[in-house]
Amino acid sequence: GAYETALQNAIAAYRVKKHPTIVQIYDAGTLDLMLSEAYVPAHKLMADNGYKVDWNDYVSSVANYYATSKGELYSFPYNSSTAVFYYNKDAFTKIGKTAGPKTWEEVAENMKLLKDAGYECPMGWATDDSWASMEQFSAIHNQPIATKGNGYFGLDAEVVFNKTKFVDLVKFLKAAYDRGELKIKMPATGANVTQAFASGDCQMVQMSIASHGTVTRTAKPGLNWDVSMLPVFAGTERRNSLVGGASLWVLQGKSADEYKAAAAFLNYIGTKESALWYSTRTGYIPVKKSAYEFMKAQGFYDKAPFKGREVAMESLLATPVNENSRGIRLGNFTQIRKEVSDALSDIFANKATVEVALNAAVERSNTMLRKFERTYAGKALP
Repeated sequence: GAYETALQNAIAAYRVKKHPTIVQIYDAGTLDLMLSEAYVPAHKLMADNGYKVDWNDYVSSVANYYATSKGELYSFPYNSSTAVFYYNKDAFTKIGKTAGPKTWEEVAENMKLLKDAGYECPMGWATDDSWASMEQFSAIHNQPIATKGNGYFGLDAEVVFNKTKFVDLVKFLKAAYDRGELKIKMPATGANVTQAFASGDCQMVQMSIASHGTVTRTAKPGLNWDVSMLPVFAGTERRNSLVGGASLWVLQGKSADEYKAAAAFLNYIGTKESALWYSTRTGYIPVKKSAYEFMKAQGFYDKAPFKGREVAMESLLATPVNENSRGIRLGNFTQIRKEVSDALSDIFANKATVEVALNAAVERSNTMLRKFERTYAGKALP
C-alpha cells in the first residue's frame, strides 16, 4: 500500500508480534515511531554489530528531518527527494526566456506571456500536495508551519500557517487561476501534474525531483524541458528546501541473527556505490555527502537522463538548516496535510475565501494536535 497504509500495518503487525525487522516509514510518520519505543536506535544497531558509521556524512537537511532535536538519528534516511520547478524550454524560448524563474514575480510574468502565446495551461498546480506547496514554500521562505520549532521542541506545538507568507502564495495562485493562467492538475481532473507536464499540456509545474525519471520515461517525443530551484518571492533570502520521502526503521523483538543481517543490509545500502545504483534506477537523490561527491565524480549529473537532478541537491544544501527548514515534527501530520489540501480545494472551487479556509484548517489541525498531545501525555520528545 501507500505510505500511510504501511505505517498503520507496521504498527498493527508489531502489536501481534508479526512485524518485519526493517520497515520503511515516511517523513510524516517519524514522530509516531519515535514515541512508540518499538524500534532499535540506528546508532545502537550498527555499534552492536561492529559497524562504524560516519553519521555526520548524511546531508544535514536530509538527516535533520529524521533526527531528534539533538541531531541523533534513530532511523536510516533512505528514499529522499525535494521539490523543484519543471519548465518547458521550447515554450520558454517562444516567450523570450532562457531559464527557469527565480521569483514568483517572474512566474507571474511567464504565465501571462505563455497565455498570450496561446498555451492553454501556462502552469499546472495540485491542491492535494501540501508537501510540494506549503511545506517547501515555508522552508525556503524561512516561515514557520508550527510553533516550537515546527514541533521539534514539544508536543504542545500549534500550527500557524494561516499567519505566514503561505497566505500570500495561495492568494497569488488563486488570482492566476481566476485569470486562466493556472490549471488544477490532479487525478480528479483527469491528469496529475507529472502527466500534465510530460504530455506537454502544462508548461510549468512544481513537483518532486523523484518525478524526474518519470518525466524522462513518459515525456512526449521531442519534449525539451529542464528543472530549476523553486521560486521565491522577490526580496526573500532563500533557505534550504525540505527533504521528502522515508527512512528505514529497525523494530524491536527480533533475534541477534536478524539484527546482524539488518545491520549488514543497512551498511550495504549506505555505500556510495549503492547510492549510485539506486539513483540511476529511481528519481531519488543520495542521502550522504560522500555519495553525492562520488556520483558527481562519476559524471552522473552530466548524463542526459539525469542532468538536472543536481538542482535538488543544490536546493537541499543551499543553507544550513534552521528551525523553519530542518523538517516538521507534528503528531497526526498526515491528517494535517489533508486539512491543508481540503482548504486549498475549497479555495480554488470558490467554496471559501483564502482566510476562511486556512483559518478553519488551522483550527481543526490544532484540535488534532491537542488530541495527540493528550494521547502521549507525560512523554517528552527525544
